[in-house]
Amino acid sequence: MKKIIVPTDFSNNAYNAIEYAVKLFKDEECAFYLLHTYTPAVYQPEYTLGHPGQIGLGDEYQANALMQLEELRATLTTQFNNPKHLFVPHAAFNSLVDEVLKIVENEKADLVIMGTQGATGAKEILLGTHTVHLIKKATCPVIAVPSAFEYEIPKEILFPTDYEVDYEKEQLQQLLHIAQKHISSIEVMHVSSGYDLTNEQLENKQKLNYLFAKTAHLFHDLPSQGIIDAINNFQLKKRMNLLVMIRNKHTFFERLFIEPVIKKIGFHITIPFMVIPYSTNS
Repeated sequence: MKKIIVPTDFSNNAYNAIEYAVKLFKDEECAFYLLHTYTPAVYQPEYTLGHPGQIGLGDEYQANALMQLEELRATLTTQFNNPKHLFVPHAAFNSLVDEVLKIVENEKADLVIMGTQGATGAKEILLGTHTVHLIKKATCPVIAVPSAFEYEIPKEILFPTDYEVDYEKEQLQQLLHIAQKHISSIEVMHVSSGYDLTNEQLENKQKLNYLFAKTAHLFHDLPSQGIIDAINNFQLKKRMNLLVMIRNKHTFFERLFIEPVIKKIGFHITIPFMVIPYSTNS
């Protein structure tokens, strides 16, 4: 059974991401962990002083969260009526990132699917603080779903890479699973840096070709340009349904998302964005 964590703050944005998850895996046996985290009194000075008014407040927050999660579980069960799907309410007094990491470790979760937590306009989707922090620390793939995105079968998957990664089959497992289940095509996109590929990059490209052997895929080499521009320009020619990147430590992904200035700019995409953590074996 596939195990998927779906964080929720009970907003429409969060519900939209859960709906995406349920539809993406509608034909598979899945346990969806409906996760809500809360830190109600941490920012109140009297909490640290043991103020009598704070006693039992955590229990009250947890009870309220579990009640809302149970209502959400009932709604999802009724709406989708899928006997293959199990919804598991999970409320915790913790930060979202720490609790996700805990569940991944304890339950061997396969994937996290969550909303991008806000949009600033029809064409600009900003990755919210929680999403960015989770992407940076997650030990399993994370799919961020734009708030206004209506589910599409991921028939066309865009996979930008600089071939700096020594790809591992286990690392790409969830991507390959989705692609094979939905008979998808993976469009591997490389943006030129103005130099020929190194021997290491050529070896990595060959290995990627081998790992994608059972999935329809094409390699695209694009002229030098910004990665966001390259993604947008590629989509103008061919509609993509899912964007996938590997979070490798030292290459363009880090420059794109970890640096504060770029993080503030946001990612100009309107399709779900899957981030795969780097392999500790690479």
